Amino acid sequence: MSGDSPVPIYGVAIDAGSGLAAAIKSARGARSKPGDLLTFKRAVVGQLGQSASTVLVDAQLGPDLLADFHPGCAPMMAFEADVYKISDAERITVLPDSLTVADFSRLGVKSLKFFMYYAPDDKAALNKRKEALVAEVGALCAEHGLQYLFEPLVYHRAHRPGSAEFARAKPELVQRTVAVFSQARFGAHILKIEVPVDLAFVEGFGTPAMSRAKALDAFRAAAAAADGLPIVYLSAGVPFAWFEASLRMAAEAGVALSGFMCGRSIWSDAIGVFGAEGDEALRAWLASTGVSRLNRLILALEDSKGERK
Repeated sequence: MSGDSPVPIYGVAIDAGSGLAAAIKSARGARSKPGDLLTFKRAVVGQLGQSASTVLVDAQLGPDLLADFHPGCAPMMAFEADVYKISDAERITVLPDSLTVADFSRLGVKSLKFFMYYAPDDKAALNKRKEALVAEVGALCAEHGLQYLFEPLVYHRAHRPGSAEFARAKPELVQRTVAVFSQARFGAHILKIEVPVDLAFVEGFGTPAMSRAKALDAFRAAAAAADGLPIVYLSAGVPFAWFEASLRMAAEAGVALSGFMCGRSIWSDAIGVFGAEGDEALRAWLASTGVSRLNRLILALEDSKGERK
């Protein structure tokens, strides 16, 4: 489907599950408590939600966080058991057992996010199964009047993420995957996509295996593949400065982004603060450094609009 771009999305993602819980437990050490994950997420919603247009929460703890949302910050909830939990080598997303699509409206949540790992060159039968599940979730969103934000995450069977080989393959993987899921049969209103290049291998950032000009071409190709469907970038936990630079490169490439959903790139440093100094210090860090980072991303997106005029 295609259509007009929605109101710009200045999004913060805090839908991480078991991986984040483990990181917090390690940082807290002997001071760790069973409720630490909820405490951390509540702090992110409370502090960053004052400047964000939306905060993405998970299916397990999300319902407990809804009361902490600020007016003007719309809740978005993930429809997955755990972003770290997939079904073996097939990488099919596991659905939550405690939440249905029908529950979203009951909870007052109008936006659903769903992700799937996808490799365009995987076996056709496997990809058809994945595509069927993505379309099924889309149909349920339509039935219940929900905004459907779909997040395809690319991979390659032969190339390790973070490697030079994967960096060379990534632009085409993202482009081809976006082209698939922008089709009307999936019912997505917005695609939450990866930055189509790995800046660690782009001229001016890391090992210069890709020129800046080719990187800009990759931004354009991935956006064009969406065929008018609104796109937002996810941060994938890259260094904050690199995600900010990605938004500015997209603007330089002429990409009309509808926003961003940024998670670890904003708040991952706060895990250590929480571990060493506790909840009060966590909230203070989020209110200063966290909000500053979020505002810088918003400024990068707003500046991009001016550049396109």
